[in-house]
Amino acid sequence: MESFLIKLLGFAAATCTTLAYAPQFIKVRKTRSTEDISLGMFLVLLLGLALWLIYGLLSGDAPLVAANAVTMVLAGGILFMKLKYG
Repeated sequence: MESFLIKLLGFAAATCTTLAYAPQFIKVRKTRSTEDISLGMFLVLLLGLALWLIYGLLSGDAPLVAANAVTMVLAGGILFMKLKYG
C-alpha cells in the first residue's frame, strides 16, 4: 500500500506542475501575444522536459512520464506560438 500512496503523491504533484502551464497556454492562444515570454527559457525548459521524459521512460516512473509528456505538449505549444507570433 505504501507504494500506491507514493505513486498517488507523484501523480498529484505531476498534475499540479503540468496544469501550471495551462493558463499561460490559453492566454497566449487567445491574445497571440508572446512578447513577455522568454524564448531561451522555453528552449531550456523543453530540453529539460525531454530529458526527464526519457529518464521516466527508462526508469518506469509513470507519474514522471505522464507529467513531462503533457507538459512538453503545453510548453511546446507556447514555444510554437512564441516563434509564430513573437
